[in-house]
Amino acid sequence: MNRVAEGVSPLELADYQKAVRLVLRHPLVTSGYPDRVALATVRRWADQLRSDLMEVLGYRLVTTADTARLQRAQDGLDATRPALTRAGRPFDRRRYAYLALTLAALGRHGAQVALGELADAVAADAVRIDGLGLDTARKPDRDAFVDAVTWLTERGALTLADGSATAWAGDPERAEALYDIDREILLAVHHPTRVLQHLTSVTSLLDSSGALGLSAGRAAQRRDQARRARRLVLENPVAYYADADSELLGQLRAPALAEDLERLTGLTVERRAEGVALVDTSGRLSDLRFPGGGTVAQAALLLAARISAAVQRSGRHALELLPAPTAAERLAARARRIDAALPSRGLVTALAVQDEEPAYGVPVDEAPGDEGREPVETRYPFVTDSWLRGRLKEITAEYGAGFAADLRGDPDRLLGQALDLLAAMSLITRVDGGALALPLLARYRGVTARVRTRTATRPTAQTVLFADPTAKDPTS
Repeated sequence: MNRVAEGVSPLELADYQKAVRLVLRHPLVTSGYPDRVALATVRRWADQLRSDLMEVLGYRLVTTADTARLQRAQDGLDATRPALTRAGRPFDRRRYAYLALTLAALGRHGAQVALGELADAVAADAVRIDGLGLDTARKPDRDAFVDAVTWLTERGALTLADGSATAWAGDPERAEALYDIDREILLAVHHPTRVLQHLTSVTSLLDSSGALGLSAGRAAQRRDQARRARRLVLENPVAYYADADSELLGQLRAPALAEDLERLTGLTVERRAEGVALVDTSGRLSDLRFPGGGTVAQAALLLAARISAAVQRSGRHALELLPAPTAAERLAARARRIDAALPSRGLVTALAVQDEEPAYGVPVDEAPGDEGREPVETRYPFVTDSWLRGRLKEITAEYGAGFAADLRGDPDRLLGQALDLLAAMSLITRVDGGALALPLLARYRGVTARVRTRTATRPTAQTVLFADPTAKDPTS
């Protein structure tokens, strides 16, 4: 008997799965965030959610009268879920620093705080950090600070009582904003499982079993491996077998994994020759959709189609095959970049800034166990940076009329952002000198596009349209 959602009747299962997707998509739920009905939905199913999320994923759900906070167990460092500015752009390092200092400063204030007063408090702390600072006379600093305050406001930690933060950012001498402080939500926003001052590396945050108080005995190791496998499938576009160690590989191939995740989330687990994916056709769980709208997503899809076509070449035109960095190597590289910014003597160091056709897309039966097998190095088709620049130049020449002007005029930035998106979707891996095509990329080998031109009394407008059997038109 499947123990997941065992207390939920068949008639209510869809509503329960909606609550699961809600809390997974929004780890912090308040009376106003992400909307006014979300908290009531989570609280209705709180007991069942608390039990299932811990049993299946090792996640702890903490609820209060006004908040629901999901404490995730972290197995890796993921750069695909950044905080976003008012304009929808990812936070840079300065904004993250202002957010952390703002949280600290709010702990020293009463029930209300003026934005200018809060900025002065953050500036007093920021000046002690080499290379940071907050000069309220500088518009870029004010904008970055207001982005951090707005992020807290959207989640209900701050509530605007009077004035305008945007007006203050424009001219702090003539405008002001007053905020009410919600301490319960502030505590839910910043609820670390470690004493951060004691950390010597960001990887210390990844000891999820110890961080959440889970059993670490021998009898619990298999259960924790099963949780780790489910998290890997849930939190990533695809879990590749080639990236898994032997213990994790067995759990990824176990039938129970699909049963548990499908019953918990209401989504479909898709098993292929190279890995496992949880398919979210609705987009209600995914924080990053692909294909999608916008210049970067459109250019990335067209570039994916060209890479996939190149992979099909054989003979002397076949692409070179190279091994991909292992999951451990990728984790170590990311950790080094983050650890480079850890305080050292009061200073902060600046961050630097297979041989056959892929079979993904063809269902297969359960693969046999790997007991006794020698590890096999998996190699992937390699495309060079110069080849990628050439393909993007072709794409821009053919479809650039539908692209944003600033990106069309900066092909290096467009290429970098498109490759970052493909890497975030586990379609490629970026390596020195180029990129490796991963098996999931084969889904996009049939993508075609045309430019639709609308002529009327308005000026001519052109839009890139796609014919992709795996997804809807990203411009719709």
